[in-house]
Amino acid sequence: MKSNPDKTEKMQKKTETPSNKECREIKSWLKYLLIAIGTLSVAFGFLGIFLPILPTTPFLLLAAACYCRSSQRFYCWLVNNRWLGKYIKNYRDKKGIPHRAKIYIIALLWITILASVIFVVDLLAVRILLILIATGVTVHIIRIKTLK
Repeated sequence: MKSNPDKTEKMQKKTETPSNKECREIKSWLKYLLIAIGTLSVAFGFLGIFLPILPTTPFLLLAAACYCRSSQRFYCWLVNNRWLGKYIKNYRDKKGIPHRAKIYIIALLWITILASVIFVVDLLAVRILLILIATGVTVHIIRIKTLK
């Protein structure tokens, strides 16, 4: 029985592993901290699929970044996951972010930044810096292609 080369090629593309250049694993206590942050981000990202108040894509991107530096096994699981992997692949392959996700990302960003500026930060310089960072992130998110 011959194997179909197209089918074999599709199967190989289906599971992705990071390159050594893309992900350099950390070998210290920081590795476990990154795994914990990544796992918490996956949980929030998963909840974001169902709860309109939580944005899914940024949490999953954070998890992917944490896992990429700490655990190749967790990174591969996340990127190849049938429910969560598409969010990361769409962003990484520059296909874009869903319009709904962009709205939530920007809204959550500004709510947290303004709350920090108004209630937490006393120094004017830090307030200005936070607003400049939020403006830069907003421009970046808006410039990313929107998935239909």
